[in-house]
Amino acid sequence: MMTDDNVRAETIRNKKERRNLYRIIGSYTFCIGAAIVLFWVLCAIFGRMLVPFDPFADDMLNSLSPPSTEHWFGTDQLGRDVFSRVIAGARDILTIAPLATLISAVVGTALGLVMGYSGGVVDEVTSRIVDAVLALPTVIVALLALTALGTSIVAVLFVIGFTFAPIIARTVRASVLTERGLDYVSAAKLRRESSLYIMFFEILPNIIPPIVVETTVRLGYAIFTVATLSFIGFGIQPPSPDWGLSISTNYGLIGGGYWWTVVFDSLAIASLVIGVNLMADGIQSVLND
Repeated sequence: MMTDDNVRAETIRNKKERRNLYRIIGSYTFCIGAAIVLFWVLCAIFGRMLVPFDPFADDMLNSLSPPSTEHWFGTDQLGRDVFSRVIAGARDILTIAPLATLISAVVGTALGLVMGYSGGVVDEVTSRIVDAVLALPTVIVALLALTALGTSIVAVLFVIGFTFAPIIARTVRASVLTERGLDYVSAAKLRRESSLYIMFFEILPNIIPPIVVETTVRLGYAIFTVATLSFIGFGIQPPSPDWGLSISTNYGLIGGGYWWTVVFDSLAIASLVIGVNLMADGIQSVLND
């Protein structure tokens, strides 16, 4: 049951959250990043219905044609329209990366809450395990896991999600260590609230800002990781128009002057990551004021 102090604290928190939301929406950095991300989201949802050519259709008579008025980004070695494949390629990466980031946020937040609130042996042991995982490069950990589990989309999704979870857990743990000594936590203990209630209903609402920032940053890294795994053959498999896979298939053609088979997919990855990072910067600048 909520006391008057709880109600007042909840009202103040809601007002602050609304004020921050308006400031974030009004941030030019956030808006520019959101516009870029929204463009690619729309491409992921509607792209295959709007592209001028079938992104999977081969046309060997037009193989490796340079950019022209008919094929805006040229064609690849199988005669497929690069522009259509770039637009359609947004779907896979914008399905896997956000879902993997969501998994990492949920798992990492729960783990960080337990680590920070429990303290003692639980925190020490879990922190050492987290530090050991973070000492290894993300891609190496993902490769080892995918070698054992296979390269299905579901495997890629969960491997990336669990790989990024320790990073978010460490951020959440640091925030919980700051919060657990405050008066509202002490008051909850005096009311004999359970540990789970205190962690998820008292502390968690007060550490949402750093979680949002960290999760947004992880999304950018997840996009790069998905593209990297596809590039080295452990991610999305052919004949998908995935950007990382397309770069892997065509990068050997650059030496022959067929730059368009790789450049536009690379620019797509770069623009999406930049858009996500701009959103993260906009959110962080508001929440850190």
